Amino acid sequence: MAEGQTVAEADNVVRGLTAFQQNILVILAEEPMYGLAIKSHLETYYGTEVNHGRLYPNLDDLVEMGLVEKSELDKRTNQYELTDDGHAALLDQFDWMFSKFVTDDERAGELGDLIDANR
Repeated sequence: MAEGQTVAEADNVVRGLTAFQQNILVILAEEPMYGLAIKSHLETYYGTEVNHGRLYPNLDDLVEMGLVEKSELDKRTNQYELTDDGHAALLDQFDWMFSKFVTDDERAGELGDLIDANR
């Protein structure tokens, strides 16, 4: 959590993320990446070009929120990594989504199958 934030403020920040920002966090959950690698994953997901003017301001916002850490790989390349708060933000989002989706044993089984298939 960013310095000076309460748990409630952090939850509100996380719940105010755009789908695009949430997708960046999901991508970074796999491993730390540089910007162009994140861009490539997003383009594969969206099936269209993601321009720099959209990606980097969103990455900067996630860094400012304390959900992503930015470090320098070399003078021209930055690496981005999910922070513990970013990890917690994803878990919070998944918890909320699953609480709405899992309404019976059949849906719980579908979700379990999906998790098993992606291990």
